[in-house]
Amino acid sequence: MVKLVKKTKTAQPDSLPHVHRMVVLAADRKALRIRAYDVRGLTLVADYFIMCSASSEPHFKAVFNGIREGMKEIGLVPMHTEGRLRGGWLLLDYGTIILHVFREEARDFYDLDGLWADAPQVALDVDTD
Repeated sequence: MVKLVKKTKTAQPDSLPHVHRMVVLAADRKALRIRAYDVRGLTLVADYFIMCSASSEPHFKAVFNGIREGMKEIGLVPMHTEGRLRGGWLLLDYGTIILHVFREEARDFYDLDGLWADAPQVALDVDTD
């Protein structure tokens, strides 16, 4: 007979330091309207969502690549990336953190900031506008 054992929940390290690193990397590349939301307890998909915008296609590429390469320097690579440059929205999925890089028009159209307006914003130490 198989004995069932209740699995104990293991504590996962908080990803907040990585959130702050991603925000700094985005700000270093002059990303616009940087916001980070704490979505723990609101969704099972991730603990944090980060959103930022870019004003042109070269700017869009620079922000996306800068964040991806900056995180790779500390040994973090995305589990999944999604989107297309021409689509105006790219996503980096780091498991507990999902980062969205938008062209301004796409960000206004999809309005994820409005969708997650009930989530607490993470205090950021960079110029976010």
